[in-house]
Amino acid sequence: MPLCPVVFDLDGTLIDSAPDIHACVNAVLRENGVPLLPLPRVRSFIGGGVELLWSRVIAACGIDPVHRRDLIAAFMARYHDATALTRLYPGVPEALAELAAAGHPLGICTNKPLGPTRAVLDHFGLSHLFPAVIGGNSLPVKKPDPAPLRAAFAGLGTQSGVFVGDSEFDAHAAAAMDVPFLLYTEGYRHSPVDDLPCRAHFSDFAALPGLVARAGGLQPAAQPAP
Repeated sequence: MPLCPVVFDLDGTLIDSAPDIHACVNAVLRENGVPLLPLPRVRSFIGGGVELLWSRVIAACGIDPVHRRDLIAAFMARYHDATALTRLYPGVPEALAELAAAGHPLGICTNKPLGPTRAVLDHFGLSHLFPAVIGGNSLPVKKPDPAPLRAAFAGLGTQSGVFVGDSEFDAHAAAAMDVPFLLYTEGYRHSPVDDLPCRAHFSDFAALPGLVARAGGLQPAAQPAP
C-alpha cells in the first residue's frame, strides 16, 4: 500500500519567515510615520494569515482601522517575494528528502497567501516535493477551520494523513479533521506543548520520519489531558 500522505504547515514549521515578515511590516509602518515594532512582537502576531497579522499590528500601534486596507496592500506589495531573510529550520531538507524518497506524498497547508507560499518554496528549491499546496487565500476560510487541511489531503488524492505544524491554528485544524498531528516545538506557538492536541511533538527534524512512520496508522489525534 502507498505510504500515508504528510501535509505541512509552512511558517514556523518548515521555515522561519518572521524576519522577512517583520521587515515588511516595519517598512510599511516607517512609510506611514508609525513607530516600528520589535521582531519578537511581530513574531507573536504570525500564524493566522495576513489579515489577522495586520489586525494585531493596527491594535498594537494604535492605528486607525480605516487605514487597514491600504496598509495590507502596501505590505503585500513587499511580502509577495520576500525571501532574503527567511531560513529553513535545521534538518528540514533532509527530512523532506527522506519522506519523499520513502514514498510519502507531501503537501502544504498554510495560512500564508498562495503567492508568497509558492515564491518561498521556489526560493528554496522545494516546490517539486509538494504537488498539493493550499494557501491562506485558496479557500474562503483559513486554519483552524479544517477545510484547508481537507483540501490539501484531497489534492494528494486522499481523505486523511498526518499533519505537521507548529501552532494552535494547526493543532486545532488537525483535531477538527480527526487526523494525527505532529507538533514542531520551535515555531510560533503561544500555548504550552501539553495544552495542544498532538500525537507527538519534536524539536529536531531528524526525528520526523520516525514519528510519521509511527503516526501513519491514521488514528484520531490525541487530546490533551484534562
